[in-house]
Amino acid sequence: MSWFVALLVLSALIFFHELGHYAAARLMGVYVEVFSIGFGSKVASFKRWGTEWRIAMIPLGGYVKMKGQDDSDPSKKSYDTDSYNVKTPLQKIFILLAGPLANFVLAFFLYFVIALGGPQVASPVIGEVLADSPAQKAGLLKNDTILQINDQEIATWKEMAEIISQAKGSLSLQVKREGYIESLLLTPELKETTNIYGEVIQKKMIGIQSAGITHTLELGIVETLSYATEQTIFASTLIFTGVKKLLFGEVPASELGGVISIVKVTSDATDAGWMAVFFFAALISVNLGVLNLLPIPALDGGHIMFNLYEFITKRVPSEAVLIKLTIAGWVILFSLMGLGLYNDINRLMG
Repeated sequence: MSWFVALLVLSALIFFHELGHYAAARLMGVYVEVFSIGFGSKVASFKRWGTEWRIAMIPLGGYVKMKGQDDSDPSKKSYDTDSYNVKTPLQKIFILLAGPLANFVLAFFLYFVIALGGPQVASPVIGEVLADSPAQKAGLLKNDTILQINDQEIATWKEMAEIISQAKGSLSLQVKREGYIESLLLTPELKETTNIYGEVIQKKMIGIQSAGITHTLELGIVETLSYATEQTIFASTLIFTGVKKLLFGEVPASELGGVISIVKVTSDATDAGWMAVFFFAALISVNLGVLNLLPIPALDGGHIMFNLYEFITKRVPSEAVLIKLTIAGWVILFSLMGLGLYNDINRLMG
């Protein structure tokens, strides 16, 4: 059942992406021939507003087929007034950006709903104190709760970790211990650790681990909007950085995941409750938005690149170049999908 919910979530995210393209195309006066969720053979369809709305056999993507646009054959063009081809480069870019933008907007909405439901965050409660660490030398103990650092109130483990990592000297801590308040002084040390991308980095730490205790964030409407905005920006930055590191070889290709990883993560989140599903759905939605902005000819980013070229040079790229780059784009895209699938299978078999 959880795998079915995961596929349903993925299909919904793809639907909103394509809906962005559809709405922008119609707004620009472009006739949309097909709106498909999935690829391959048609499973079901109906016609409404002049468009064929279709569900296809392979639920791993989707597309909006506009009049005059055919990624499989860029030479197939139409110059009717309701065709994609007759629109200006800026109008085309607007249509192309609308898909990824829809994913970012959807992510913001999901984070907003999460905030309304009261997100769970890690409390600044110490689980373990490492031997010979600054924390042990200062007298911190298991189950201590960090209340303040340098007179700044601490509400979450994340806040505490950020302050420690940015420390420029000694830190004054106010700690709650068995109902009493203790004041301690310690100096973080630069230690070797790994970041979320698996890279070895130097980071200031004090030698403590979380107790795994969480609490519910109580947010007003302003804080809710702020939370949704910050989470959307954080997720976008995280994925943009991850893609950059992958492309420049800073992160091994074995870290690349495919659709199986996406479905599995969402499936696992289903077992953890609706808020976990919303959280991962928001993250995957941002992921779809970011990946579609990559300058690969088969993706939105590639088409945006062609239109920017036309806008700047006032010349349309030659048909021969378009065909060659589009073929190259499909090769790159299928190679990445194949690598992601290969890594997914290795993780499942390992």
